[in-house]
Amino acid sequence: MFKGVLTVQCAGLGLELLAMCPEFESLCGLRFAPLQPVFPAVTCTAQASFRSALPPSKHGVICNGRYERKSKRVEFWHQSADLVAGERIWEGLRRNSGTAAMMFYQQSLGENCDFLLSPAPIHRHHGGMVQACHSRPAELENELNRAIGKSFDLQYYWGPRAGRRSSQWICQAIKLLMSRHRPNFIAAYLPHMDYCQQKYGPECRRRIYPELLLLASWLKQLREHCEELGYELLVWGDYAITPVRQALFPNRLLRRQGYFEARKVPSGRSYPNLYDSAAFAMCDHQVAHVYIQNPADLAALQKLFQAQPGIARALPPQHFELPGPESGDLVLEAEPGYWFAYQWWEKNSEAPDYAAHVDIHNKIGFDPCELFWKIPFVSIHGDCSLPRGSHGRCDQAAAYAASPALAEQTQAHNLLELSAKVKDVLNRI
Repeated sequence: MFKGVLTVQCAGLGLELLAMCPEFESLCGLRFAPLQPVFPAVTCTAQASFRSALPPSKHGVICNGRYERKSKRVEFWHQSADLVAGERIWEGLRRNSGTAAMMFYQQSLGENCDFLLSPAPIHRHHGGMVQACHSRPAELENELNRAIGKSFDLQYYWGPRAGRRSSQWICQAIKLLMSRHRPNFIAAYLPHMDYCQQKYGPECRRRIYPELLLLASWLKQLREHCEELGYELLVWGDYAITPVRQALFPNRLLRRQGYFEARKVPSGRSYPNLYDSAAFAMCDHQVAHVYIQNPADLAALQKLFQAQPGIARALPPQHFELPGPESGDLVLEAEPGYWFAYQWWEKNSEAPDYAAHVDIHNKIGFDPCELFWKIPFVSIHGDCSLPRGSHGRCDQAAAYAASPALAEQTQAHNLLELSAKVKDVLNRI
């Protein structure tokens, strides 16, 4: 019987990526195998699938964003745990008096676990923000900050300065949590491999190889810490990031065809009018959800999108085994080498004010351009030709590995199978 299990989700850890660093396995002391992601292969969907051992059709998380049909509002990165349906894989463990922790998962606020840390800044009324995390127990954040010697800095978690420092802090926090509180199960997330691959592309050895070496060193530290404390370790990648060369603009197409409505204000800027739009696309990397007001328009819109170069599939959600109420009435999947951008405007003068800033909540799509500065350094770049990597498709395997004793009990081909086996292990602790 195991004392505890640490699971570490590594963003963008694809199996092919490891070929760039042949020494990766020997450096971290783990042997990796292929793991098939869930569709769409994006962060929130992968995390919801892992913690519930359910497919998106059952847990309901269809991408990193959500469209509330009644309020006509899109918001990305909702943090409420209640958005993820289903029993958690650690609930049997907790019924047996065990303890569980989550570190930097999305949609974790209010989760039924004993220890929790997640970025939750306070946005000031007149601009700026107070850097803070949502913490359970309330004193956990301050305890970790004091022990590490600095607080978690959100500028390294997302935006133009996002990078390795985010994962470094989280690794230190994981080790401290294990040493001081000994939860029987920890679900943790290391983000930094996402940023470099989206910015420079997964094939850019000059940029990616050093980050892989760092990841290997941190995984080695975590593995050794697990061995000291009697924990088993599982490392899993949520998806593979693949090279992209061109953005697709479904909302521009819908606007030109008269389906998407934009409201212009006196400054000349435009903002989405989802109340009067017959259709719009919520874009998330290589997948887009098209929400349609009149079902009679479905066939025409499907034909319109299917004829566009760069779009592999334009089908109703049931063809992707996605839940109808949450998903768009039409789901678009990009061809390899393409990704979906949320922009609806053709001229820069029409862009809304938030387009030039890091604003993860108001945009109607995920915006990888937030990773790039625009000189002078007061805004982000709006050039959608800059991102060099994306994800969402499932045609490349992610990677996973486990410590020897746990590996015997968690051999799996896909993420759902892996999660179900972790659940079985936890039920026996």
